[in-house]
Amino acid sequence: MNKAFTREDTSPEQDDDDEVRLPDLPAGSKNYITPAGFSRLREEIKDLIERDRPKVVEIVSWAASNGDRSENGDYIYGKKRLREIDRRIRFLTKRLDLAEVVDPSGQHGNDQIFFGATVRYAENQGVERSVTIVGADEVDLERGRISWISPVARALLKSREGDVVSLPTPGGLLQLEILEVTYPEPGV
Repeated sequence: MNKAFTREDTSPEQDDDDEVRLPDLPAGSKNYITPAGFSRLREEIKDLIERDRPKVVEIVSWAASNGDRSENGDYIYGKKRLREIDRRIRFLTKRLDLAEVVDPSGQHGNDQIFFGATVRYAENQGVERSVTIVGADEVDLERGRISWISPVARALLKSREGDVVSLPTPGGLLQLEILEVTYPEPGV
């Protein structure tokens, strides 16, 4: 086989992380995000650039001045950490470039479910749940924040309070009765 078509193992010194895999979005859709989520991502980039990266560069510089780099743990770990920081900065920069900020407070008082809605619903068995539909970069399942591209959110979107929607699951069809739809108040 031609050598051009084989992949050789990479050493820790090589930076082969240039390609950042972004979570898949539906074809032709935008990367919707709330203003708070956009601010958090911007703040994370700022911290990485202004705080974390300079500290690691200082450590790597000090470690490199100690001589033999091949067995220098501080140098090797520092370079690895620097690559991780740079990869995260590239990832966040791409996500922010693709972001479409949507302020859900513009829907305040609406009973129809759109991006940014907090929805309280009951499943067939009577179990009640509350979720907030947010961007793919803001998902936090412990706080009930689900992505607008998740199956649950897709089943809920565009329905209204009082509607019953169907959610296909591996265990069968689940009926979700929408009990309440709320949006944040403008200016909050």
